[in-house]
Amino acid sequence: MSGGLVWLAIAAGGAVGAMARHGVSRAALHLLGPNFPWGTLAVNISGSFAMGLLIVWLSRHEPQSIALRAFLTVGLLGAFTTFSTFSLDAVTLYRDRTLMIAGAYVAASVMLSVFGLIGGIAVGRQAL
Repeated sequence: MSGGLVWLAIAAGGAVGAMARHGVSRAALHLLGPNFPWGTLAVNISGSFAMGLLIVWLSRHEPQSIALRAFLTVGLLGAFTTFSTFSLDAVTLYRDRTLMIAGAYVAASVMLSVFGLIGGIAVGRQAL
């Protein structure tokens, strides 16, 4: 497998993941308003859940191409979820609101994303 093909797979997955993240963020802003980073929270939780499902699927359907794995994990889900935006949102909430709201966001993001991954693994083991 060519290294160049893997890079192209990552780039393609990244483009799709970034566009999906933008779509979720816009929808959350429209539906829930600008007072809380619902879009970032939603993509990080759902992306973690999807990663759990994907890991189970990949482990049960070996072998796959390196390019497919790279497209889905590093590209698609890597661009869909975002730690840098999460960090910015946490600091902005602290600056513009309160430490309690920022802390609740950080705790919810971390705990619910980890639970999302665990849930994705559990569902994947049952369904895939």
